[in-house]
This record gives sequence, C-alpha cells and structure tokens, in this order.
Amino acid sequence: MLLIVGRIGRPHGVHGEVTVEVRTDEPEARFAVGSVFRADPTAPANAPVPAGPAPVTDRGEPVRVPESLTIETVRWHQGRPLVLFEGFYDRDLAEVLRGTLLWVDSADVPPPSDPDEFNDHQLVGLAAVSPSGEPLGEVTRIDHAPASDLLVLRRPEGGVALVPFVKAIVPEVDLAAGRVVVDAPAGLFDL
Repeated sequence: MLLIVGRIGRPHGVHGEVTVEVRTDEPEARFAVGSVFRADPTAPANAPVPAGPAPVTDRGEPVRVPESLTIETVRWHQGRPLVLFEGFYDRDLAEVLRGTLLWVDSADVPPPSDPDEFNDHQLVGLAAVSPSGEPLGEVTRIDHAPASDLLVLRRPEGGVALVPFVKAIVPEVDLAAGRVVVDAPAGLFDL
C-alpha cells in the first residue's frame, strides 16, 4: 500500500529548494538526505502554470515529474522542510514539482515500538465491533484532531461515525484478527 507522506509546495529561493507540506508523524526521519519517494506521475491539477517558457531538458523536451525523487539536501525553516531533490537545481525546474504528492510503500515503514501505537495504514480496513462482538462498521481512515485521533467508521447501515481513538473507548486493537473493539458511550453513534 502506498502512503502519502508529503506534498511539494512552492520553490524557495533560486537554487531549486522547495517547501514540503508534511503528512507524516515522523518528518525528521522521513525527510532525510538520501530518502527516495515515489512521485505522483500525473500533473497536479492545482499547480499554477509558471510564467514564461516551460523548462526543457538538454534534448528540448519539457521537464516532467519523474516517478521517483531523491532528497539531496534538506534543512528546516519555520517548521517545514526545505528540500532540494536530485536533478532540480534551479527555481524553474523546481516549479515543475509544485503540487506533486510524495509516497512511500507501507512495507518500508517500520511498525511503532510502543505496542499501544499504530500507523494509520495498520488500522484502515479493520472491522469495528462492540465488546459483545456486534458489528459497528469498518475503519476507513484516521483523522488527526487536536484533542485525539479519530477513527472514521463506515457504518453498516450507511453513513460515517467518528470514534475518539482513546483507550477508554477503543480498549482493544487486534491486528491479527483484523478488528478493533469499540466500547462506545451512549449516543456516540447518534451524532
């Protein structure tokens, strides 16, 4: 499974550095020199068209986003990584990357060392059941809210439910059995 870990923003300066919108819990580990990402091969729909002529290769072909990008340098500025990717050494080339999603394979992401901590991709697809085994839905994604993470459940009868991912409400996560136990307080699914 491919996981989005970032999105390339605007160029920073004239030497090809770009800002990166981080979408991972471990940005310092993920955005390190030598890290390789799969890049979204499609042109991003929301990227602005650069002014002037489009950058071209030595052969006169338009510069395109490659299938993978490797970090050559990284530094942190105002809480965001400024990244220079191999082969993109000026502002015009870097502009081509704007809006590109950066992906990693979930098989390359080590599991957390804390037994009560989980990566999002480990939880997505698990069946949610009550303590008595009644089906409550399926985990479709994790929303990271300020107060707590939320399991987003697709309910059996349709619709969605947001379940705070705290020990008092989700006392058990059984990855091997493919389920999470949800001890929902009265009214949680009525919202």
